[in-house]
Parts: sequence; structure tokens; C-alpha cells
Amino acid sequence: MSYSYLANGRETRAVLERHGLSLKHRLGQNFLVNDDVIGRILELAELGSDDVVYEIGPGIGTLTVAMLPLVHKVVAVEADKALPPVLAETCSRDGEKLALVQGDALRVSAEELVAAAGAEPNKLVSNLPYQVAATVILGALQHMPSVQLVVAMVQAEVADRIAARPGTKEYGAYTAKLSLFGRVTGRFEVGPHNFTPPPHVDSAVVRIERLAAPYADSMQVAEVIDAAFAQRRKTIRNSMSAKGYNKDVLDAAFAAAKIDPRTRAEKLAPEDFIRLSDALRAC
Repeated sequence: MSYSYLANGRETRAVLERHGLSLKHRLGQNFLVNDDVIGRILELAELGSDDVVYEIGPGIGTLTVAMLPLVHKVVAVEADKALPPVLAETCSRDGEKLALVQGDALRVSAEELVAAAGAEPNKLVSNLPYQVAATVILGALQHMPSVQLVVAMVQAEVADRIAARPGTKEYGAYTAKLSLFGRVTGRFEVGPHNFTPPPHVDSAVVRIERLAAPYADSMQVAEVIDAAFAQRRKTIRNSMSAKGYNKDVLDAAFAAAKIDPRTRAEKLAPEDFIRLSDALRAC
């Protein structure tokens, strides 16, 4: 079964040549050329006819053309000004389902996406530009509550951070904050040979489901997490006091939350940071 007619080297090169384009490393463009990988992404995404999908960096439309027949709408954000004419060609069969927003995904607001798509996106499915992948995923979960599922291609080391456990070297502020909003429910690896040109890093696709009942004050907890990890090699008490927290208030909060102030932030689970945040608010 074929999922995307663009997911091979011959078609990718032909499209680029027709539009007089070359591969642009400056935008991190490594085009996926393995249709089986597209199929596995679609399997994790579980797309349906009511879905409004948010895609970032569609490129020439390799993943987009596979999603369009399955969903209500794809709203895609593309930074490269040369690619909208390419997408108009490659996605022409289901072009009425594609809403394209020209711009930087880090600056495009949720309101702009809704205005383009006519509805709130409920899934983020994308082969993400690696330089913004981590920021985009956390931002979507923090600021777009309509997004219930993320299926994203990222650099393998970013996937490791996303799924890291407390006490491991990969675990940090990013992991703890992400865990306030979602949990990893799937992953598979994608080697460099699946792209043209092959990247110099390994890749992975991760599936993140939004928690059914995210913590109500997650943004406040995120501030506590950032302060706790600000000086990773120091104890949590010293790190947070260096960021402006009163030591007496901290000591009272640590006692209330049953957290050893001599521990380091990397040893604490997201639930510990929630208890600490609650205790700080009560002190």
C-alpha cells in the first residue's frame, strides 16, 4: 500500500527540479523518502475525518499528501517562501483541505491557525524542523489546549529527553514540564538513510497524548521547575534561592511537600514539583 507518492528519492528530486529548487540545509530540510515511515506515522496518529491537523514544516508535502484524504483539514505552517507554489502542485488533489500559513512556527499564534483552518487543531502531526522541535511540542501542549495528540519526528536525542525518567542524564526541566501536559505512548526509530540528503543525526517519531486532567496551575509549576533546574549541579534549595526564592519560605515549602532540600532537581518527579508548587503558594 502506498501512503505518499512523494516518499521516494525520484519523486522528491523531480518536484524540486520542476520548481528550480535545491536542498536547503539552512532550514534543516532533509526530505523523507521512505513510504513505510509515513505509514507508521499515520498509524500512530490515528487520523479520522473530523480531525484538524496542525503540521509544521510540510516541505514539499510528503507527509501532507498522505494526511489530506484522511482528515477534515490540515493547517500547515511553512517558513520557506519558495515552497507554497510546490505545495499548491503536490497537494492539488485535496487542495481544499489544506490551509497554508506562511511564517515562523515559533511566532504564529493559535488564533492565526484557527483563522486559517476555520477550526481549532486537535492533533499536531509533523516531521518537525529539528532546530525548533522541542520548543514547538511543549508550546503546543502549553498554549493550545485543543491539541490532544502529538505525533512528531524529532532528533533521537530530543525523543530521549521527552521520554526521560527522573535520575537519568536526559531528564531535565524540559522533560518535567512536558510531563505536566502529556505522556509518551509510542515511539519508533528512523535512521538517516530514510532521508535525502541523509542527516548527520538519528531520528525518532514520538507519540504524546495529552493528559485527561492536566494540572490546573501548570504554568506556575513550570516556573518552579525552571528555578529548580537553573543550576543543575546545585541542591534544589540553592538553585531556587539563587533565582530569587526566599530561603525561609523554601524551607517551609520543602517540609510541607516532604522534599529533601539537599536533593538535586534531576531526582524529582513531576509530581514532586506539583507538591512543591502547591506548598510554595500556601506559604
